[in-house]
Amino acid sequence: MSNTEVTLGFCMEGKALPIAAILPSRMVGKEQKQGAKYAAVLASMREVGLIEPPVVFPIVGASGGQYLLLDGHLRVEALKDLGAEEVFCLISTDDEGYTYNHKVNRLVPIQEHFMITRALERGVTEERIASALKVDVQNIRLKRNMLNGICLEAVELLKDKPISVAPLGLLRRVKPARQIEIAEMLNLVGNYGCPYIQALIAATSQELLTVHVTKKPKAILSPESVAQMQREMEALQGELRRHEDSYGENFLNLVIVRGFLAKLVDNTRVERYLSTHHEEYLSGFQKVISSASLDE
Repeated sequence: MSNTEVTLGFCMEGKALPIAAILPSRMVGKEQKQGAKYAAVLASMREVGLIEPPVVFPIVGASGGQYLLLDGHLRVEALKDLGAEEVFCLISTDDEGYTYNHKVNRLVPIQEHFMITRALERGVTEERIASALKVDVQNIRLKRNMLNGICLEAVELLKDKPISVAPLGLLRRVKPARQIEIAEMLNLVGNYGCPYIQALIAATSQELLTVHVTKKPKAILSPESVAQMQREMEALQGELRRHEDSYGENFLNLVIVRGFLAKLVDNTRVERYLSTHHEEYLSGFQKVISSASLDE
């Protein structure tokens, strides 16, 4: 194991700084301040205050203890507009700002639902949440109820996926067992839109539809096409399960084979022989060696 010391990217403790001592690394333009994103940040600040501290870096040799703002420009601008004079900041030990925002995992709809329900359980009103997020109260109610009628297994499969309220609502048209199958199919193809889910529901047998659904969603497919689609999906799901069972063993075998081939091709005499007599084998071995994963 390497004894290389890990350098901390931040000071262990944050610090309250005068806003006047914080210099932006980029300017927030008039168009940005008139946009929906800034309005949402301003509304959130007004209702619940600062949640995520800005990130700053001390400017060496600057008079008056000035700091360069690396991340949090909209938050600092909102605080200025609200009349704040200081802000609690995280102090970075590096002046690079490019790694912050694009490394953040954005909140997906189901996680947003969980946050809203937790806030409601703690006594926060729907109106205050809507005001903080600068959305209509009805929008908060839709997100609060978005998982009603969805089985826990399907929610678990989709909890970190970008599926929104409307597509989730379609899942209520089928029974839990079919909800799980559809969730697996959505993850398999990476398509979480309404048209695809409607097609899957159209291919669902009548006994797997929920009681309150009197007929399947209208589809432009013929009954024969729907039946064929259902057979193909069932076969695909079976194939997926078989691959899931063997994935770990196959990946381990690939790692072993890559290591063996790398040593084999690294031998000058073997490499020369293959390039002279079996060039196609050498090319195939090199592709396996350079592959980063089974996906390649």
